[in-house]
Amino acid sequence: MTTPEPGGVETTPEVPALAERRLHPMSWLFVLLQQLKQFILPLLVLVFAGRGDRNELWPLIGVAVLVVLSLWQYFTYRYGVAGDRLVIRSGLFERSLRVIPFARIHNVALQQSALHRVFGVAEVRLESAGGSKPEAQMRVLKLHDALALEALVRHRGAAAAVAGEPEAATLLAMPLGEVIRLGLVSNRGLIVVGAAFAAVVQISQRAVLDVFRTVGEWLFGFAGEHHFGPMQYVVSALAVVVFAIALLRAFSILLALLQYHGFRLSEIGRRLTVERGLLARWRTSASRRRIQAWTLREGTLHRLLKRRSLDVDTAVAEEQQQQRALRELAPIATPAACDALIEHLLPRAGWTQLDWRALPASNWWRLVLPTLPVVAAVAIAASWRFGAWGLLVLAWLPWAAFVAHRRAHRMAYAANPELIAVREGWWTRHWRFAELDKLQALQLTRSPLDRRCGTATLHLDTAGSGALSPPLRVRFLPYDEALALYASLSRTLARRPLRW
Repeated sequence: MTTPEPGGVETTPEVPALAERRLHPMSWLFVLLQQLKQFILPLLVLVFAGRGDRNELWPLIGVAVLVVLSLWQYFTYRYGVAGDRLVIRSGLFERSLRVIPFARIHNVALQQSALHRVFGVAEVRLESAGGSKPEAQMRVLKLHDALALEALVRHRGAAAAVAGEPEAATLLAMPLGEVIRLGLVSNRGLIVVGAAFAAVVQISQRAVLDVFRTVGEWLFGFAGEHHFGPMQYVVSALAVVVFAIALLRAFSILLALLQYHGFRLSEIGRRLTVERGLLARWRTSASRRRIQAWTLREGTLHRLLKRRSLDVDTAVAEEQQQQRALRELAPIATPAACDALIEHLLPRAGWTQLDWRALPASNWWRLVLPTLPVVAAVAIAASWRFGAWGLLVLAWLPWAAFVAHRRAHRMAYAANPELIAVREGWWTRHWRFAELDKLQALQLTRSPLDRRCGTATLHLDTAGSGALSPPLRVRFLPYDEALALYASLSRTLARRPLRW
C-alpha cells in the first residue's frame, strides 16, 4: 500500500514508531551502475555522434545527473520493521510511505555480483504473487542486514523470531562433478552464442557476412591447396561439426560453473532456500506452500548420465518475476535423489507408489499430424530447388511415425486423493504433477478429432506456470473416463480450500 506521507517523520495509528535504517553508504554507486546500463546506448550515441565543442559535454552532463539521482535516492530512502510489517519511506518533495505485511511477501531474493561481494553487500527483492514489479527492491544492504531481513520475512516479523533461528537442513548439494554434468546436458552455450549472433546481425549484417566469407575462403583455399577429394571434404566437415559441438559444450560447462557452483537447497521450517553462483552469488527463498506445480525432466543425455532435473512453479503472477523466483530444486540429480526430494516435500502424495494408467496407444497417429504440413512444405520447396532429390525429405516421415508410436506408449496419468500427475515424452521425457489443493480450474475440451475418436482432453490450471513448463493436461482420454475423472476432481475441489 502506498500513501503520501504528511510533513515530517511522525508516527501514525497504522504505523507505530520504528527504528529506521538507511541503505548501505555505497548503495548510490550500485544504483548509478544500474542506471548506466539503461542509458549506456544513448550516452554512446552522444559520444560518437555528438561532434562539436558543446555536444561533447552532454555525456558528462548526463552522467552527472545520474550521479545526483543516485545520491538523492540514498539520502531519501528509509526502511524499518514495525511488528509484522516492513515500512519504507522515500522521497523528499513528494514523499511516500509503503507498508508491506510480511505475510504478503512470497519470495525473498538476494543477489550478489562480484562487485557486491567486494563490498560485502547484497541486493534484496521482496516479491508477492500479484503485481508486475517487486513489493520492494533495495539496492543495496549490508549482507548481514539482508540476511536478517530475510529471517524476519521467514518468521513474519521480529516477534516470531525471538524463539531463535532453527538450523538449515540441506536437502540437496551439487558437488563439482554434478555441475560439470549439468553443463554437459544443458544447451546454455548454444543459447548464449545464438543470442550474441542475433545481436551482431542486428547491428551489422555486412560484418557477419564478411566473417563467413573470410572463413569460407580460408577453408576452401586450404582444402584446394591440399587437393581434398569428396571423402576428405566429408570427413573435414564432420570434424568441424564435432569441434563446434565440443566447443559449445565446453562453453556450457563454463556457464554452469559460473551459475551453479556451490548450489545448495536447504530447508528452514517450511521455507526452502537456494544458494548458487561462483563469482556472483544468488540466493532466493520461498515458502513450500507457494509451490503450485512440479516438473521432472529427463533428456537423452540425462539418461546416458543417469540423471534428472526437478523444477517447480511458484505463485508468481508475472513471467518476469517467475524468472527470479525459486524454480530449480534440483538442476541435476540422480533419479533416486529426485524421488527422495519429492517424497520429503510431498509426504502425503505417495509419489513412488502412484498407479499409472496408460492412455490409448492407438492415438499415436495424432502425434504425427502436426509435422505433416511442415514436411510437405519442405519437400515441395526442396523438389522445386533440387528436383527429385528433394523428395528425400519425405524419409523423415517413417522416423516421425516411430517416435510418435514410442511417445504414445509412454503417455500415462495418475491420480490419488492428494496428487494428479501426467507422464509424456520418449526422446525427451517429463513428468508434470500438482497437488489437488493447488488446482484452480478444470476444463474438459473436445476437438473435432476428439469427437471422431471418442476422446477428450482435461486441462488443469494452477496459480503459477512458467513459460518453459509443459502444460498440465491429460490428452487422448476416452470420453467416459474423462467425464468420470472430471467429476471426481470437481467434487474434490469443491470441498477443499485452495492453498496457495
